[in-house]
Amino acid sequence: MKTLKAFLAVITAVLALAPALAEAQTIIVKFAHFLPSNSNFHKNVAEPWCEAIEKDSGGRLKCQIYPALQLGGTPAQLADQIKNGVADVGWTSPSYTTGRFPRTEALELPFILPSDGLGGSRAMWEYTQKNGQEDFKDFKLLAIHSTTNVVISTASKPVLSLHDMKGLKLRSPSRTTSLVLSAMGGTPVNVPLAQTTESIAKGVIDGTMAPWEILPATKVDEVTKYHMEGMPGQPGLAQTPAVVLMNKAKYDSLAPDLKAVIDKRSGPWLVDLIGTAFDRGNDEARKKMSTQGNKILMIKSDEYAAMKAAAAPIEADWIKQASARGLDGAKLAGDAHAIGRKYLVR
Repeated sequence: MKTLKAFLAVITAVLALAPALAEAQTIIVKFAHFLPSNSNFHKNVAEPWCEAIEKDSGGRLKCQIYPALQLGGTPAQLADQIKNGVADVGWTSPSYTTGRFPRTEALELPFILPSDGLGGSRAMWEYTQKNGQEDFKDFKLLAIHSTTNVVISTASKPVLSLHDMKGLKLRSPSRTTSLVLSAMGGTPVNVPLAQTTESIAKGVIDGTMAPWEILPATKVDEVTKYHMEGMPGQPGLAQTPAVVLMNKAKYDSLAPDLKAVIDKRSGPWLVDLIGTAFDRGNDEARKKMSTQGNKILMIKSDEYAAMKAAAAPIEADWIKQASARGLDGAKLAGDAHAIGRKYLVR
């Protein structure tokens, strides 16, 4: 009898502990992105974010990071991988799937947002909180941010004017950037990011349009010599927004205190982490290329104005297209302009 009572006491104790033991189980968060593990994003965003949620959760949340598309697919397919649960969290750009995130496209318009990472990212977050929630209804949006202003990097020809752009074949990161390049007389070429360096080296393209910080990670700095950047204190030539998304079902399945951890480390906290990391990465990349002999070029004010004028019809056309889809294109573009001005560093 005593043995039976002791056995029942043990069973009761185990059952009482079961909820706590289940609660303490480690939950793996699969984090996917498309850049290599030596990239600025991987080292200074993905890893610190994962460390933060692991620490805040007492080890109950833990990441497995999959860089360089290790889960398969293409950068454009990452959004669906996150939505379908192939990845729990992922980093991609809405620009890779034209028409899927229509309100967010206003952030791609030329000469509209600050060129720096922190200011541009804060502007994008504010705009999205006001106008872009519907675009991301299938996800838990952790952050939207600026990948910073594109720099025109070329192998053998310096670019400082509209005249220099004529006939130039450049890799373009998005549809809107391609429109900007075409408006200025250049020729956009659809080359995957991973093949950009080889394409430049073989002369297939003359260069690329990309932020400073990504050039060393992809070794583009080794096959280009000239880099033209926009004017300081002015809106950037073009922006490509990027997002950190979480699978909605994964987030909803978390205990309330673990949801609070994700919430704490998303939104403004994550936006600022990324914006600062991109600014720091840009500064480091710029210094590296200058030290190794690459030529840093600054556009003059009259040529900046000429490029801005050449690209102006792109915004008018986008407003018409957005309106045809039932959106208030003029309001969206106007909000992007107004919010962008708030964050300009002069």
